[in-house]
Amino acid sequence: MAQTKSPLGTVATLASGLLFGFGLAWSTMIRPESVLAFLTFDDLGLLFVLGCAVGVNLLAYQLVPRLWSRPLLGTAFQPRPFELDRSALLGGVLFGVGWGLCGVCPGPALAGLGAGNLDLLIALAGIFAGALLHGLWAGRQAQAAA
Repeated sequence: MAQTKSPLGTVATLASGLLFGFGLAWSTMIRPESVLAFLTFDDLGLLFVLGCAVGVNLLAYQLVPRLWSRPLLGTAFQPRPFELDRSALLGGVLFGVGWGLCGVCPGPALAGLGAGNLDLLIALAGIFAGALLHGLWAGRQAQAAA
């Protein structure tokens, strides 16, 4: 279902993306060597970034719906149900292994491209290939179940 956005919603989305990209660049998360140094415990600076991100999201998802009757640019807060199953766990493990092998996460990879790090195209090609393979596999699983 296509969702239409107001001009203010489009501006808010753009501003959020720019802020997110700036934060990734400022934290050095767009540099695979920084991520790999974090994952090998040589530089724990990204642990501070992770803690701040978790804290901000915890406040946003837990407090804001209790304090405001509706979102600033929406009609109602939407619940996000999630079931922790085998597929979710396997996906998380594969994501983590891929992140650890190349030091690249999808969001920072896109931000890194914007900063001129074209080597990240290789990692993004792998991310897209993995997403394509998953889509093909999930489609076959759904057809087999039907």
